[in-house]
Amino acid sequence: MSDIHKIRDLFKKAFIPITIMLIPHSKTRPLNFKIPFIGILISILLSILGTYFVFSVAAKSLEYQVMKKRLSYYSQQFLELRTTMSALRNAEKEFKGLLSRGSKEEILENIETSDKGSLDMEHLMQEIEKTTETVAEIKNYLRLQKDLYLSTPSGMPVEGTVSSHYGDRQHPRSGNDEFHTGVDISTNPGNPVRATADGIVSFSSWNGVSGNLVVLEHGFGFSTLYAHNKMNTVIVGQKVKKGEIIGYVGSTGNSTGPHVHYEVWKDKRNINPEKYLGGRS
Repeated sequence: MSDIHKIRDLFKKAFIPITIMLIPHSKTRPLNFKIPFIGILISILLSILGTYFVFSVAAKSLEYQVMKKRLSYYSQQFLELRTTMSALRNAEKEFKGLLSRGSKEEILENIETSDKGSLDMEHLMQEIEKTTETVAEIKNYLRLQKDLYLSTPSGMPVEGTVSSHYGDRQHPRSGNDEFHTGVDISTNPGNPVRATADGIVSFSSWNGVSGNLVVLEHGFGFSTLYAHNKMNTVIVGQKVKKGEIIGYVGSTGNSTGPHVHYEVWKDKRNINPEKYLGGRS
């Protein structure tokens, strides 16, 4: 019976009302609240549990954000790795294809320049980065070589025969000794005059003794000049490709017959064009 009395006394104490008084600063009456003792204990317990729950949710949310960022980072790393490996495989195929060709000309003509976690992972990425830099250097070198190749004049600007060579000669009209700064190529009037390299038109008009004159800039210091045309078919600023028609053969200006006076300039100095008439080397 003593245990039962103790339990009854405990319940009575738990439900003993406790008065909470709120005294406002104004002259209004104070507010009284009677709450059982056990109600206060339950409120305190619920407050502790609620606070723990809020902090637990916040911690899990923070952990989720960290895991999400880490997952995103590794996903990006693997994506970059896959992209790099794919680029290396493509570069390997390109180089194998280039090196299988029989001559320097074929190689240069077919260069494509359009300008395609753990410690082990970091090491692998470093090795791939080194390889990628090497491949980029090779491709940049080949791109430079191709640009130089396409900028270098080659071949005859017109079908015909060289009737006057580069160097000292007697002028066909005056008979005076002079230095001939280009070559004269005799041919039939009206034949097409073609660019001997890729370039941009820097002059296309009448130029006194040269008649209808076209000048092309090719880059790497190369320029070419085509004089005595019957007519020009290009304008200043126009881009032209090797073999593209830039005019037609005539005998305008100081000329004794239908021909093309052809000059090659390198770094603002005229040079002997005859070594470039045979085509690509």
